[in-house]
Amino acid sequence: MFTGIISDVGQIIDIQPSGELNRIRIESAYGSEAIAIGASIANSGACLTVVAVEPGGRGSTIAFDVGAETLAVTTLRHWRAGGRVNLERSLRVGDELGGHMVSGHVDGVAELLSRRDFDGMAHFRFRTPRDLAKFIAVKGSVALDGTSLTVNAVEGDTFEVLLIPHTLKVTTWGERKTGDTVNIEVDQMARYAARLMEAGRET
Repeated sequence: MFTGIISDVGQIIDIQPSGELNRIRIESAYGSEAIAIGASIANSGACLTVVAVEPGGRGSTIAFDVGAETLAVTTLRHWRAGGRVNLERSLRVGDELGGHMVSGHVDGVAELLSRRDFDGMAHFRFRTPRDLAKFIAVKGSVALDGTSLTVNAVEGDTFEVLLIPHTLKVTTWGERKTGDTVNIEVDQMARYAARLMEAGRET
């Protein structure tokens, strides 16, 4: 589990295809001694398993194997060497829950329709896949590229969020532009609430 609070921005060193599998190596500020083989790290919202780690660069070089299903339903299929990704290590007992509960299981890809910058902040408007729109509500939470954000407005299959200067500075969000796609994970509580409502109508 994760919280949607980004703790590092990694840089993709290389991507090595092998059949339906891609091995992605990422340079991170995380110390190599603190990263165990088999550990889970969210990469722009997608939970990936560490398959190799070694000292290097700013702290460590971490390798992940990405399967065909993950490549098919996330933005990872578009990643290239040199790109930057939001990183978050999995929760440990006693850690502060600063955002909201995020599983790292990406639900789909949202398209950035517009960006408006003002006073150091940025207002973003997205279109989400229609089957996910029912899970997004005003003042609710949503994870975009692994970042826990609050929904400010919803209209049909579009929604809006506002990013403060700190978030723009310590994540990849400062680089995002109109037309970009991002990984989206809807709030688990919203999913459960929607399922309960559906079950109530069926009885």
